[in-house]
Amino acid sequence: MEKVTINSPETLRLGGTVHETASIFGPLTDLIGTWVGSKGWNLVAVPNQKGSFQLIVAPYTETLTITPLSTPTPNRGATIIQQVPTLMYNLSIHDSINGNLLHAENGTWLLLNDCPSDFTIARLASIPHGDSLLALGSSSITQGPPPIPTISTLPITGGGAPLGYTDPYLTPGPPGFNKVNPNAILLDAIKGQTIISSTNIFVSTANQGGINNIPFVTKNANTTRFEAIFWIETVQNPQTGKTFLQLQYSQTTILEFLPQFQDSSKLIQWPHVNINTMVKQ
Repeated sequence: MEKVTINSPETLRLGGTVHETASIFGPLTDLIGTWVGSKGWNLVAVPNQKGSFQLIVAPYTETLTITPLSTPTPNRGATIIQQVPTLMYNLSIHDSINGNLLHAENGTWLLLNDCPSDFTIARLASIPHGDSLLALGSSSITQGPPPIPTISTLPITGGGAPLGYTDPYLTPGPPGFNKVNPNAILLDAIKGQTIISSTNIFVSTANQGGINNIPFVTKNANTTRFEAIFWIETVQNPQTGKTFLQLQYSQTTILEFLPQFQDSSKLIQWPHVNINTMVKQ
């Protein structure tokens, strides 16, 4: 891939000597580095091969490594060349109880300068289940704690579900987890912390993006929508007064399988939620 050279001095940043081109990444800059988190939770409903569903809830540990390309990626247009600062990432997630691999993923974060839409950030991801996605969005900065919203994990059945159908979501879950609103766990993780500011990054496949799946996934549990919010938090250490970076995220992927009860031409939508709180190594 052709690259455009940018001359700039070197500086000590993010734990090592890198080119000052890190500044070209704007709100994505502080993502650069290796993040580790042991407070992750995975909630997903899957077909149970008996005409119904199984709800899986599992705690996990995660390692996320994000590295910058030294120069932007050029997209050549009719009148200008779009320079796209690019971060490469890979992550692995393991079950906290048995150590089994739950998820692996690689992809890119892009800062979209000269974008002919309102979206200035993109995330591209490739997942071994046979899915690839493009999600676009934007960023903002909050002074103080991040604006973590309430979310719902309940399936969208279209109405008419039998009594007790969603009971697996409403019964008590593993200790320390909120099945109905997993984002409550993120709020618990920062309770009592002094958060100076937060960079909030939101992306969604609904923003001129999309998802492609292999035929098996499309037929059995079609992945149709994805959105994620990342909060890069500057936290003050109460003992030293110094600050450190903390990363929290909440992701929701919609899976579609099983006919809706009042309209069999439509499928039930099942939110697949992942959350974690991580620190930079």
